[in-house]
Amino acid sequence: MHGAGNDFVLVDDLGGEFPVEDHRRIAALATRPDGIGCEGIILVQKSETVDFKMRFFNPDGTEADLCGNGARCVAAFAREIGAAKDDAMRFETAAGFVDAEILEPGLVRIAMPPPKNMREDFVVVGVPHKIVSVENLTKTDVEGEGRSIRNSPEFEPEGTNVDFVTYRQPNRVAIRTYERGVEAETGACGTGSVAAAVIGVADYGLEFPVRVTTALGYDLIVDGVCRPDGAFESLTLTGPVKRVFVGEMDWDALDCVCE
Repeated sequence: MHGAGNDFVLVDDLGGEFPVEDHRRIAALATRPDGIGCEGIILVQKSETVDFKMRFFNPDGTEADLCGNGARCVAAFAREIGAAKDDAMRFETAAGFVDAEILEPGLVRIAMPPPKNMREDFVVVGVPHKIVSVENLTKTDVEGEGRSIRNSPEFEPEGTNVDFVTYRQPNRVAIRTYERGVEAETGACGTGSVAAAVIGVADYGLEFPVRVTTALGYDLIVDGVCRPDGAFESLTLTGPVKRVFVGEMDWDALDCVCE
Protein backbone atom coordinates (compact mmCIF):
# COMPACT_ATOMS: atom_id res chain seq x y z
CA MET A 1 0.00 0.00 0.00
CA HIS A 2 1.00 3.62 -0.20
CA GLY A 3 -0.15 6.64 1.75
CA ALA A 4 0.39 9.86 -0.18
CA GLY A 5 3.29 8.19 -2.01
CA ASN A 6 4.84 6.68 1.14
CA ASP A 7 4.91 2.94 0.35
CA PHE A 8 4.73 -0.01 2.72
CA VAL A 9 4.53 -3.78 2.83
CA LEU A 10 1.68 -4.74 5.17
CA VAL A 11 1.58 -8.18 6.74
CA ASP A 12 -1.33 -10.04 8.33
CA ASP A 13 0.45 -11.34 11.44
CA LEU A 14 -2.60 -12.05 13.55
CA GLY A 15 -1.17 -15.54 14.01
CA GLY A 16 2.06 -14.11 15.45
CA GLU A 17 4.31 -16.11 13.11
CA PHE A 18 6.33 -13.32 11.48
CA PRO A 19 10.04 -13.60 12.49
CA VAL A 20 10.40 -10.13 14.00
CA GLU A 21 13.93 -10.82 15.27
CA ASP A 22 15.29 -11.58 11.80
CA HIS A 23 16.33 -8.03 10.97
CA ARG A 24 18.51 -9.08 8.03
CA ARG A 25 15.63 -10.60 6.12
CA ILE A 26 13.28 -7.79 7.09
CA ALA A 27 15.81 -5.42 5.51
CA ALA A 28 16.10 -7.70 2.48
CA LEU A 29 12.33 -7.70 2.08
CA ALA A 30 12.39 -3.90 1.95
CA THR A 31 15.34 -3.66 -0.45
CA ARG A 32 14.81 -2.61 -4.06
CA PRO A 33 15.07 -4.41 -6.45
CA ASP A 34 16.04 -7.71 -4.79
CA GLY A 35 13.10 -7.71 -2.37
CA ILE A 36 9.59 -6.33 -2.67
CA GLY A 37 10.89 -2.84 -1.91
CA CYS A 38 9.26 -0.36 0.44
CA GLU A 39 9.83 2.44 2.94
CA GLY A 40 8.54 0.38 5.85
CA ILE A 41 7.19 -3.02 6.82
CA ILE A 42 4.05 -3.04 8.97
CA LEU A 43 2.62 -5.96 10.92
CA VAL A 44 -0.96 -6.27 12.12
CA GLN A 45 -0.90 -8.33 15.30
CA LYS A 46 -3.45 -9.28 17.94
CA SER A 47 -4.05 -6.97 20.89
CA GLU A 48 -5.48 -7.88 24.26
CA THR A 49 -6.96 -4.43 24.83
CA VAL A 50 -7.88 -2.73 21.53
CA ASP A 51 -8.65 -3.74 17.93
CA PHE A 52 -5.10 -4.71 16.96
CA LYS A 53 -1.42 -3.89 17.35
CA MET A 54 0.75 -2.19 14.74
CA ARG A 55 4.49 -2.88 14.56
CA PHE A 56 6.61 -0.84 12.16
CA PHE A 57 10.05 -1.76 10.79
CA ASN A 58 12.29 0.61 8.85
CA PRO A 59 13.92 -0.60 5.61
CA ASP A 60 17.17 -1.19 7.52
CA GLY A 61 15.38 -3.69 9.77
CA THR A 62 15.18 -1.49 12.86
CA GLU A 63 11.87 -0.98 14.62
CA ALA A 64 10.31 2.48 14.95
CA ASP A 65 7.69 3.73 17.41
CA LEU A 66 5.29 5.26 14.88
CA CYS A 67 4.78 6.11 11.23
CA GLY A 68 1.93 8.48 10.39
CA ASN A 69 1.27 7.45 6.80
CA GLY A 70 1.89 3.83 7.77
CA ALA A 71 -0.72 4.15 10.52
CA ARG A 72 -3.25 5.43 7.99
CA CYS A 73 -2.48 2.52 5.65
CA VAL A 74 -2.65 -0.03 8.44
CA ALA A 75 -6.11 1.21 9.43
CA ALA A 76 -7.44 0.46 5.95
CA PHE A 77 -5.60 -2.87 5.81
CA ALA A 78 -6.85 -3.96 9.23
CA ARG A 79 -10.42 -3.22 8.14
CA GLU A 80 -9.91 -5.37 5.03
CA ILE A 81 -8.62 -8.40 6.93
CA GLY A 82 -11.16 -8.10 9.76
CA ALA A 83 -8.76 -7.04 12.52
CA ALA A 84 -10.87 -3.88 12.84
CA LYS A 85 -14.62 -4.49 12.87
CA ASP A 86 -15.70 -0.92 12.13
CA ASP A 87 -14.49 2.11 10.19
CA ALA A 88 -13.59 3.76 13.51
CA MET A 89 -10.90 1.86 15.41
CA ARG A 90 -8.14 2.02 18.01
CA PHE A 91 -4.81 0.23 17.81
CA GLU A 92 -1.57 -0.13 19.73
CA THR A 93 1.78 1.30 18.64
CA ALA A 94 5.07 1.67 20.47
CA ALA A 95 4.21 5.38 20.77
CA GLY A 96 0.85 4.66 22.44
CA PHE A 97 -2.71 4.07 21.31
CA VAL A 98 -3.86 5.55 18.00
CA ASP A 99 -7.46 6.29 17.02
CA ALA A 100 -8.24 6.06 13.31
CA GLU A 101 -11.26 6.41 11.07
CA ILE A 102 -11.88 5.48 7.46
CA LEU A 103 -13.76 8.55 6.25
CA GLU A 104 -14.45 7.08 2.81
CA PRO A 105 -12.75 4.46 0.64
CA GLY A 106 -9.16 5.55 0.21
CA LEU A 107 -9.28 8.38 2.78
CA VAL A 108 -8.15 7.84 6.38
CA ARG A 109 -7.79 10.16 9.37
CA ILE A 110 -5.72 9.30 12.42
CA ALA A 111 -5.25 11.03 15.75
CA MET A 112 -1.61 11.92 16.43
CA PRO A 113 0.14 12.02 19.81
CA PRO A 114 0.74 15.46 21.31
CA PRO A 115 4.16 16.89 20.42
CA LYS A 116 6.97 16.52 22.93
CA ASN A 117 10.42 18.00 23.48
CA MET A 118 9.65 21.06 21.35
CA ARG A 119 12.50 23.46 20.85
CA GLU A 120 13.63 25.67 18.00
CA ASP A 121 12.69 23.87 14.77
CA PHE A 122 12.60 20.49 16.50
CA VAL A 123 9.76 18.35 17.81
CA VAL A 124 8.94 14.74 18.62
CA VAL A 125 5.61 13.58 17.18
CA GLY A 126 5.92 9.89 17.91
CA VAL A 127 9.42 10.09 16.38
CA PRO A 128 11.90 13.02 16.28
CA HIS A 129 11.94 15.60 13.50
CA LYS A 130 14.29 18.48 12.76
CA ILE A 131 12.63 21.16 10.60
CA VAL A 132 14.76 23.15 8.16
CA SER A 133 12.93 26.11 6.60
CA VAL A 134 13.99 26.74 2.98
CA GLU A 135 12.76 28.96 0.17
CA ASN A 136 13.53 26.63 -2.73
CA LEU A 137 12.81 22.93 -2.17
CA THR A 138 13.80 22.01 -5.71
CA LYS A 139 17.39 23.16 -5.22
CA THR A 140 17.74 21.72 -1.71
CA ASP A 141 20.27 18.91 -1.28
CA VAL A 142 17.94 16.69 0.75
CA GLU A 143 20.22 13.65 0.66
CA GLY A 144 23.46 15.45 1.54
CA GLU A 145 22.19 17.98 4.06
CA GLY A 146 19.69 15.56 5.51
CA ARG A 147 22.29 12.87 6.13
CA SER A 148 24.63 15.38 7.77
CA ILE A 149 21.94 16.69 10.16
CA ARG A 150 20.54 13.22 10.86
CA ASN A 151 24.00 12.06 12.04
CA SER A 152 25.07 15.26 13.80
CA PRO A 153 26.24 15.03 17.46
CA GLU A 154 23.25 17.14 18.52
CA PHE A 155 20.91 14.22 17.88
CA GLU A 156 23.05 11.30 19.06
CA PRO A 157 22.68 8.46 19.69
CA GLU A 158 19.42 7.74 17.83
CA GLY A 159 19.58 10.53 15.25
CA THR A 160 16.59 12.36 13.81
CA ASN A 161 14.42 12.66 10.74
CA VAL A 162 15.04 15.87 8.79
CA ASP A 163 12.28 17.81 7.04
CA PHE A 164 13.02 20.57 4.54
CA VAL A 165 9.99 22.83 4.51
CA THR A 166 8.67 25.84 2.63
CA TYR A 167 5.99 27.78 4.52
CA ARG A 168 3.32 29.89 2.83
CA GLN A 169 0.69 31.91 4.67
CA PRO A 170 -1.89 31.27 5.91
CA ASN A 171 -1.83 27.46 5.96
CA ARG A 172 0.27 25.89 3.19
CA VAL A 173 3.39 23.76 3.53
CA ALA A 174 5.58 21.98 0.98
CA ILE A 175 7.93 19.33 2.35
CA ARG A 176 10.76 16.96 1.47
CA THR A 177 12.02 14.51 4.09
CA TYR A 178 15.25 12.65 4.79
CA GLU A 179 14.02 9.71 6.83
CA ARG A 180 16.00 7.98 9.55
CA GLY A 181 15.97 4.21 8.97
CA VAL A 182 15.35 4.68 5.26
CA GLU A 183 18.59 6.71 5.16
CA ALA A 184 17.41 8.53 2.07
CA GLU A 185 14.71 10.90 0.90
CA THR A 186 11.24 9.42 1.22
CA GLY A 187 8.23 10.12 -0.99
CA ALA A 188 6.20 11.36 1.97
CA CYS A 189 6.32 11.34 5.76
CA GLY A 190 3.21 11.57 7.91
CA THR A 191 4.89 12.34 11.21
CA GLY A 192 7.13 14.82 9.36
CA SER A 193 4.06 16.54 7.93
CA VAL A 194 2.59 16.86 11.42
CA ALA A 195 5.91 18.11 12.79
CA ALA A 196 6.17 20.71 10.00
CA ALA A 197 2.60 21.87 10.63
CA VAL A 198 3.13 22.15 14.40
CA ILE A 199 6.33 24.16 13.97
CA GLY A 200 4.57 26.24 11.31
CA VAL A 201 1.76 27.16 13.70
CA ALA A 202 4.09 27.71 16.67
CA ASP A 203 6.85 29.69 14.96
CA TYR A 204 5.82 30.76 11.46
CA GLY A 205 2.30 32.14 11.96
CA LEU A 206 0.36 29.39 10.18
CA GLU A 207 -3.20 28.43 11.10
CA PHE A 208 -4.90 25.03 11.37
CA PRO A 209 -5.90 23.15 9.29
CA VAL A 210 -2.57 23.04 7.45
CA ARG A 211 -2.33 21.56 3.96
CA VAL A 212 1.01 19.77 3.46
CA THR A 213 2.13 18.92 -0.08
CA THR A 214 4.49 15.95 -0.26
CA ALA A 215 7.45 15.45 -2.58
CA LEU A 216 5.27 13.39 -4.95
CA GLY A 217 2.51 15.99 -5.06
CA TYR A 218 -0.05 14.44 -2.68
CA ASP A 219 -1.79 16.59 -0.07
CA LEU A 220 -2.07 15.72 3.61
CA ILE A 221 -4.24 17.71 6.03
CA VAL A 222 -2.96 18.35 9.55
CA ASP A 223 -5.52 19.75 11.99
CA GLY A 224 -5.45 20.46 15.69
CA VAL A 225 -5.70 23.04 18.44
CA CYS A 226 -2.98 25.37 19.67
CA ARG A 227 -3.92 26.53 23.16
CA PRO A 228 -3.13 30.04 24.46
CA ASP A 229 -0.26 28.57 26.51
CA GLY A 230 1.31 27.23 23.30
CA ALA A 231 0.48 23.58 23.95
CA PHE A 232 -1.01 21.48 21.15
CA GLU A 233 -3.86 19.01 21.39
CA SER A 234 -6.34 17.09 19.21
CA LEU A 235 -3.83 16.70 16.36
CA THR A 236 -5.04 14.69 13.35
CA LEU A 237 -3.53 13.62 10.04
CA THR A 238 -5.82 12.99 7.06
CA GLY A 239 -4.92 11.80 3.60
CA PRO A 240 -5.17 9.18 0.84
CA VAL A 241 -4.27 5.50 1.05
CA LYS A 242 -4.22 2.97 -1.75
CA ARG A 243 -3.67 -0.76 -2.05
CA VAL A 244 -1.25 -1.39 -4.90
CA PHE A 245 -1.04 -5.19 -4.98
CA VAL A 246 -1.48 -8.36 -2.94
CA GLY A 247 0.90 -11.30 -3.05
CA GLU A 248 2.75 -14.09 -1.29
CA MET A 249 6.42 -14.01 -0.39
CA ASP A 250 8.84 -16.93 -0.47
CA TRP A 251 10.72 -16.29 2.77
CA ASP A 252 13.31 -19.02 2.08
CA ALA A 253 14.11 -17.56 -1.34
CA LEU A 254 14.54 -14.13 0.25
CA ASP A 255 17.12 -15.65 2.60
CA CYS A 256 19.46 -16.01 -0.38
CA VAL A 257 19.60 -12.21 -0.60
CA CYS A 258 20.92 -12.03 2.96
CA GLU A 259 23.80 -14.48 2.59
